[in-house]
Amino acid sequence: MSLKSINLLFSIDNNFFEQLKTTLYSLRANTPNTFFRVFVLQEKQFSWKNEFKSFCSALNMTYEPLILGTSRFKYAPINKRYPKTIYYRLLAQEYLPKDIKKVLYLDADILCINNISAFYSLDLKNHLYAAASHSQLTNFTTVVNKVRLQNYETEQYYNSGVLLINVTQARRHIKYKDIYAFIQKKSATLLLPDQDILNSLYGNHILPLPDQIYNLDARKNLIYEMISNGTWNLDWIIKNTVFLHFCGKEKPWEENSKGKFVVLYKHYAHLANLTVVENN
Repeated sequence: MSLKSINLLFSIDNNFFEQLKTTLYSLRANTPNTFFRVFVLQEKQFSWKNEFKSFCSALNMTYEPLILGTSRFKYAPINKRYPKTIYYRLLAQEYLPKDIKKVLYLDADILCINNISAFYSLDLKNHLYAAASHSQLTNFTTVVNKVRLQNYETEQYYNSGVLLINVTQARRHIKYKDIYAFIQKKSATLLLPDQDILNSLYGNHILPLPDQIYNLDARKNLIYEMISNGTWNLDWIIKNTVFLHFCGKEKPWEENSKGKFVVLYKHYAHLANLTVVENN
């Protein structure tokens, strides 16, 4: 019997090797009996490509780099927190192999803690993406973003860290020229650049997901518990949440990071490194 196959997509620079390993190990640990194709959008080949290829092979995954070159998004606003790589996911459909019809994009600061098979099998119909909003954590932010981006029809402001992408539809409807024109017009007002583009141009074509399951903000576990009248507590999260997203400036791999789920992240990071040792 052949294994079920899941396509994964990441967009990182040369500095995120360890974080990517941790995310992938968590996916493998919680979604067994599955073959993963791991596509990584990048400007050029990474210095650690051979080591990463071996790591993926040990987890029954294949590493398939997608090389964009340096010309794409050279005009887009960037800074230390938001490098050029954040934009690449918007054009993934142009670089993925022609046989790919669906792909799951994940930020490299995400930890998987439950099986993703049911989520990946979600029927996207004609939607471009499935994504979650953190609007239930603060409705005020959603209103501000609607005014700032002048996009009043979109119900929510979606987080771009977890995107189930309908590649077939994206090839038909997402055009580089539209993204380029938007950035040229709005570059001075883009705060979360790739998310602003995603929501402004394609927000009406996104299938909404519950963030407490598919994109839980790891900083806000107490708020989740409060707004659910105690239902979404730590036990519920461990049993039901699929993706923990370590949003914000403070990251769980940093030496002095704090938070309810940091020790869980560090545990998966440790196991990911053991995988490399055991297979050398």
